[in-house]
Amino acid sequence: MDILRFITAGSVDDGKSTLIGRLLYDSKSIMIDQLTAIQQQTKHKAVGEIDLALLTDGLRAEREQGITIDVAYKYFSTPKRKFIIADAPGHIQYTRNMITGASNANLIIVLIDARNGVVEQTRRHSLIASILKIPHVVVAVNKMDMVGYAEDVFNNIMIDYAVVAEKLGLKNVTYIPISALKGDNIVEKSTAMSWYDGSSLLSFLENVPVRNDVNLSVTRFPVQYVIRPQGETLHDYRGYAGKLISGILKVGDAVSVLPQGINTHIASIEHNGKNVEEAFAPQSIIVHLADDVDVSRGNVIVPVQQQPLSDKAFSSMICWMDTKPLQIGNRYWLQLNSTLVKCIVTNINYVLNVDSLTKQEHIDKIQLNEIASITLKTATPLVYDKYESLPVNGAAILIDEATNVTVGACMIQ
Repeated sequence: MDILRFITAGSVDDGKSTLIGRLLYDSKSIMIDQLTAIQQQTKHKAVGEIDLALLTDGLRAEREQGITIDVAYKYFSTPKRKFIIADAPGHIQYTRNMITGASNANLIIVLIDARNGVVEQTRRHSLIASILKIPHVVVAVNKMDMVGYAEDVFNNIMIDYAVVAEKLGLKNVTYIPISALKGDNIVEKSTAMSWYDGSSLLSFLENVPVRNDVNLSVTRFPVQYVIRPQGETLHDYRGYAGKLISGILKVGDAVSVLPQGINTHIASIEHNGKNVEEAFAPQSIIVHLADDVDVSRGNVIVPVQQQPLSDKAFSSMICWMDTKPLQIGNRYWLQLNSTLVKCIVTNINYVLNVDSLTKQEHIDKIQLNEIASITLKTATPLVYDKYESLPVNGAAILIDEATNVTVGACMIQ
């Protein structure tokens, strides 16, 4: 079975944790001891029903405040598909946690409280989905039971969100009216909303296509490790190990080693301890080249006819994750796949205003959780693709030189 990685996002108290709990509960993916513990904890809250949000809100601070702070990951499966769920924080100050959870998602569920409609956090999370190029967006209008399952409420929210989606360039947007608390349209179709003719949320998640999300047309192989046993039996062995992040490699292919620009051929490929004629993303493989060339960690092997970009200066969208502001002239480590290089911030192009979705220029610093466009200059040429065309080779992080803390998530433009 294939795996669907998805994230839930929305404003505070929109019901993200309850929705995940309902999916796990109704799909019978909760262990008996887990269910017993939740039932006992629910009694102390005097809710009267099982508090399904406790399945994901694991931190003590989260349970005391009734909010999600960290990104909680849960796993479950149905006969059709396996799922990895990331429950992202709703508060503005935890935007950095949300973007971390969304970085590998195939799909995002944007929850909207039917009583409140589209709010600032809806736009913020949709903006992040747009920047990260998440292929599929589900707008789940939650708490329909609190508005009497009214069709016009759902339709008005669809109209409002369609404006946001158009501004952000979001495609493949699906709208589903739900009640996470009552279970309406979560696993089974709701009888309370006969006017809705779409599928339930779980049915949609089971059938949404994900195989096409892996790019097999553009080949990129970042070298993670050079294997040189230098033993008596493997004296001349030299293999380049790593993950084929996109595309297909075949024995005999003419390739370039970048950034050196050295051309050679693929002599052999190993996968899972066996020689194979070809490999495809996202397999982890060992590549052997026909010529003895100088290859090290961070180099990228690509087909001769599919050259990526290589430059010392480029622009990038960034979500700033540090309490210390980003300013022009700051120096960081930039990591893109296995490449680690020193860089300097040469310009802040603009900061995105989440409310109006407009660009604010002439900014001298970027604060925690702000999303902006910056220009970077690296010490050596960086081999990359624009995030929009190939996300796996255009997503990078900035690392503080002094503390080794990840301070920014970059999407190269």
